[in-house]
Amino acid sequence: LSANTLSPQVCPLLQLMIDHSLNNNTKANIVLVCIHGIVSCLGILENALIIWVVGFRLQRRTVTSVWVLNLAISDFLTTLTLPLFTYYLSSNHSWELGQPLCKIQASIFFLNMFVSAFLLAAISLDRCLLVAKPVWCHNYRSVIGAWKVCILGWLWAIINTFPYFLFRSVTQKNDKRKLCYHNFAMYVNSPDTLERHCRIRQEATAFSKTFLTFLIPLVVIAGSYIQIAVTLRRRRLANMFLKAFGSAFVLCWSPYHIFCIIEVIAEYRRDKSDFVQVGLPLATTFAFLNPVLNPILYAFSCPNFCIRIRQSLGAVFDGLVEEGGGILLVPGKTVGRNRGSSGKHFKVINIIFVNDYNLYLQHGAG
Repeated sequence: LSANTLSPQVCPLLQLMIDHSLNNNTKANIVLVCIHGIVSCLGILENALIIWVVGFRLQRRTVTSVWVLNLAISDFLTTLTLPLFTYYLSSNHSWELGQPLCKIQASIFFLNMFVSAFLLAAISLDRCLLVAKPVWCHNYRSVIGAWKVCILGWLWAIINTFPYFLFRSVTQKNDKRKLCYHNFAMYVNSPDTLERHCRIRQEATAFSKTFLTFLIPLVVIAGSYIQIAVTLRRRRLANMFLKAFGSAFVLCWSPYHIFCIIEVIAEYRRDKSDFVQVGLPLATTFAFLNPVLNPILYAFSCPNFCIRIRQSLGAVFDGLVEEGGGILLVPGKTVGRNRGSSGKHFKVINIIFVNDYNLYLQHGAG
């Protein structure tokens, strides 16, 4: 083991990973590194743009803008660490950046996992309440309330991320490569209880993150949009939202969680170890796609997006978070209103009133 590892002991599962020698396919690895590089650049640019527009350019804060801003911050932090993982892949699957960055990269990845799952569930419930309880939302739904929910979500995510930060360690493998992974044998005093502690910690982290960041949010998202479909009797529109958000969520995170469960099984079924060693990095790549897809999906949830995409980026994201009596503008010769200090004229082509969310969906679907 390397000097960076805080305990001379390792769990049986980690020992399998130490003994495993990766037969690296150079061409496949180059493709994987290129994909990560592209995803990294896109994710950083997209989420930085959303943070700039929603966080600094909007004159009026809305509940939706609070959801989008917090989700973008979480995704932006994750995409900032993606180059570190890309460097790990390019270094022949060896972590050469030291233990501090190992802990930071892993912690931000899991922090985003918990925060994004929490926020996606909160957004789904918020939209469901707008449809099912419009009067209640008019009386009690507020920007301050949304911020309180987001702060609660961040605190909840930090608490759940702490074990991953605590047990993350750099371990040297038998083939001299360095592995940045959980060492659940840390802080175990007696060798007699090592295997039991390893099993409990491994299973607790694997199953808790699967339930808390995947299964429960997925049920909330699906249930919310089914309720929207039933309430509005507009199944085509509601199913479009359901398929977009639900499919992206499942596509990005299901491979990762499946391999986490298989990893637990591999401790008892050694024949599954090689499968996990190859599949888990690929599944992690799919998980990293989520911060890139989120800005695209939320932009496409904006009514009349195909028209707004031809406008300035500021107009696109203004429409994304607009909630009350928004005006859809396109460049034109007719003076509708001045936007900013540029003096550019716009022509009003549609007025969208969304005080009643039913009316919002009815007029925004076209």
